[in-house]
Amino acid sequence: MTKGRLEKRFGLLKKEGRKAFIPYIMCGDPTLEKTGRMVRLLEECGADAIELGVPFSDPLADGAVIQAAGQRALAAGVNLRVSMEFIKKLRDQTGLPLILMTYYNPIFRYGEEAFAKDAPACGVDGVIIPDLPVEEGLAISGEAARHGLDVIFLAAPTSGDDRLKKVARASRGFIYFVSITGITGAKLDVSDRLRASVEKLKKVSKKPVMVGFGISTPEEAATVSSIADGVVIGSAIVKAAGELPEARLREYLLALRAAIK
Repeated sequence: MTKGRLEKRFGLLKKEGRKAFIPYIMCGDPTLEKTGRMVRLLEECGADAIELGVPFSDPLADGAVIQAAGQRALAAGVNLRVSMEFIKKLRDQTGLPLILMTYYNPIFRYGEEAFAKDAPACGVDGVIIPDLPVEEGLAISGEAARHGLDVIFLAAPTSGDDRLKKVARASRGFIYFVSITGITGAKLDVSDRLRASVEKLKKVSKKPVMVGFGISTPEEAATVSSIADGVVIGSAIVKAAGELPEARLREYLLALRAAIK
């Protein structure tokens, strides 16, 4: 099977001895034009892949910042289908791996098989579905794999050894470890339990382990990247993109990239 963009990117990072920087932004916040500019800026600032959130009316895992971004995107008429068409057009401008983060309901309404086929055809490399447990996601994961789409499952500090192994086996592209039990934007706590869980994942799988949720400063990014293969940063970037002028936003993103070693 041909290597996908995510596998190629992580292979390059491993060869160069670097850790991955994966920023998250909401697709269509506040417009698709702004999202396109943000993707280009993130690539210029050293992003290794980009998570694009799909706005949803009932985002159970999202904190206030990302919920507000989702509401702005919904008001702009963005949904799963629009997000995929946007990525299809964006492919002329970037070769970075692009990952959709969406709840299961939009995929269910779209149709699992149709989504697994259409998403990679539009240039989507991976998908994260935070409300889909690994036990219930094996069917869509298998269908997606046949079309070259990586389904990335989540593990958390509360995950026992058996669940960590299930997530490690089922995930493609990378394993996403949620650093906190709660919603996006909550305060980061780099505990011994987090370190131990990441170490366990690394022992049972050679797949890269990314850590996200609660990371906002270069110092926190540096700490997490010393444990994991890379860092996912969402709420802090969404907030900064809405509040900072571009020059200061660029400085912040470059500082995050420099801290992730």
